[in-house]
Amino acid sequence: MSIAHRVVLVEALFAKLELEIALFKESSTLGCVAGCGKCCTNPEIDASPLEFLPWAFHLFLNGNAENVLLALKSSSTSRCYIYNPLSLLDSNKGNCSAYRYRGLICRLFGFGANKDKYGQYRMSTCKIIKDNQKEAFEKTSKAINAGLSIPVFTDYYMNLSQIDFKLGNIILPINQALVFAIEEVLHYYAYRPMPNGYNNCA
Repeated sequence: MSIAHRVVLVEALFAKLELEIALFKESSTLGCVAGCGKCCTNPEIDASPLEFLPWAFHLFLNGNAENVLLALKSSSTSRCYIYNPLSLLDSNKGNCSAYRYRGLICRLFGFGANKDKYGQYRMSTCKIIKDNQKEAFEKTSKAINAGLSIPVFTDYYMNLSQIDFKLGNIILPINQALVFAIEEVLHYYAYRPMPNGYNNCA
């Protein structure tokens, strides 16, 4: 399957998730604090290369893949490379510099759930939401086990791996996943023609 086709399928999965998240937000009233990027500063975020394939493909089409790859490989930070802190003094405030192309983990965290060993759904969200929206969080935690629809991590990662079993099942620290995604695109097009309409982009 071509890179372009895989990107289309990943983006379709993301579009489905965005609709599900929108409904969940409306029902739960939960939401991220404006300008907060604390979860993006976590140095232990893991991801698969496949969920960042659309981002890597976008870089490639715009002729930026090789430069970003070099920057990633020379970076010493464990914080997500795509995250853009607003201040050096407070890295918890900022935004995603490639929000449209953010990964599956970025989309699910805060608005997704996993099952615990007792088969109960547990929301995967941050302490800020739990503390600052305590009433809505507690109400929602009960509601998801009484039938309220919520995106489930394992379901979406299984659907992702069906697009590309190899790339969907490699789990790496997020910056390594970004490197892997770019290298996958560059290797694929090293000896293949450019996608239609992009003959002079790279």
